[in-house]
Amino acid sequence: MKLIPLGDRVVIKKIEMEEKTKGGIVLPSSAKEQPSMAEVLAIGDGILNDEKKKDEIAVGDKVIFSKYAGTEVNVDGDEQTIVKLADILAVVR
Repeated sequence: MKLIPLGDRVVIKKIEMEEKTKGGIVLPSSAKEQPSMAEVLAIGDGILNDEKKKDEIAVGDKVIFSKYAGTEVNVDGDEQTIVKLADILAVVR
């Protein structure tokens, strides 16, 4: 199954960053904050058809998004998030 976002929505997948303490202990994902960096999986037609917005973001880009933004969905056992373009703060290049 594939998610196809509508309007000005973007489908992203959060990037889990492994985090170690100074002593070398790896922190599990439950012991740290939710990641705010993600990879873009799909872009809605409202963005792709807009001359000003279509060059701002592309599939495969790494982005930073608002901490509590979006709706999380489970697609074939894979956690994905649907966010508005306005909730994406920056593209990491």
